Amino acid sequence: MTPVLFLHGLWLHRSSWAPWMEMFASRGYDPYAASWPGEPDTVEAARANPEAVADVGIDDIVEHHAKLIAELPEKPVLVGHSFGGMFAQKLLGMDLAAAAVAIDAAQFKGVLPLPLSSLHATFPVFRSPSNKHHAVSLTAEQFRYAFAGAVSEGESQELWEAWAIPSPGKPLFEAASANFSPGSPATVATRNPDRGPLLLVMGGQDKTVPEAITKAEYKKYRDSGAITDLHEFPDRAHSLTIDHGWMEVARDALTWLGEHGFPR
Repeated sequence: MTPVLFLHGLWLHRSSWAPWMEMFASRGYDPYAASWPGEPDTVEAARANPEAVADVGIDDIVEHHAKLIAELPEKPVLVGHSFGGMFAQKLLGMDLAAAAVAIDAAQFKGVLPLPLSSLHATFPVFRSPSNKHHAVSLTAEQFRYAFAGAVSEGESQELWEAWAIPSPGKPLFEAASANFSPGSPATVATRNPDRGPLLLVMGGQDKTVPEAITKAEYKKYRDSGAITDLHEFPDRAHSLTIDHGWMEVARDALTWLGEHGFPR
């Protein structure tokens, strides 16, 4: 069975991928959900010990994921959301994956748009430089703005209560300085012509990763001969992988993967 590794981003626990794992398993995949270094096993434990992930950066997380991949029987398909989408692209560019689906992926080095809504969504981290070395939580109101602006207030509250956890501020600081840092860990090998196929997915109502960022990422691949596709869900926000419409996004990813020969 083809392994599929799900990669989460900031402020969501890996267990939020459980419905996706069940759906992909029913389609012939062997699913895994990747943790971040130090990430507790449950949402409750993560909230109780926020500093368990403090000062964890992009390289730490990517190396952690690479070790998980090395233990799998073959190169996996990667499905990543937000920073997990950036990690999926990084790992695919490193030839460690067979294919990748990057959903509302955090921007990497060379991607220039920086919409005001992104700054607003990430302000809880950037409000203090010391947050680079600490874990930061989102209030229910902050979560609604950053993740769940396209669903009802009630559903936003339920999603926050179910999945929101503290996350390290360091990856955001690293991504923010990427275009001024020659050795930035937020670098993706966009010109690798030998990598597997990549699907970029964007939510048209996303305030954390607005479509301008995803479109700019897509353009960075124009010099690569490898397959790169772009799909949009116009009415969806950053919570599109966990809210009531997640099945539509998951089915789209499965269909696209099937068109490229997966599962194998």
